[in-house]
Amino acid sequence: MNTFLTLLLIAAMIATVVALVRGVIAFLQESTAQVKRGEGPSQAALKSNRMMQQRVFFQALAVLIVVVILFAAGRT
Repeated sequence: MNTFLTLLLIAAMIATVVALVRGVIAFLQESTAQVKRGEGPSQAALKSNRMMQQRVFFQALAVLIVVVILFAAGRT
């Protein structure tokens, strides 16, 4: 059980890093000129926002897995 949770935790941490990197790359592709012209959010900005939301989700998942691991370790 602990091995499975550890692998699940590693997968959640990797997913968090991937979502973070994808979000930062999408953010960097954003052109500030579009915002200054008042065109509203571009597709890159919307993609960056989605990637950051995924990052927060995966971080919460990783924290939840750590809590489950600690709870399981305390019961033994």
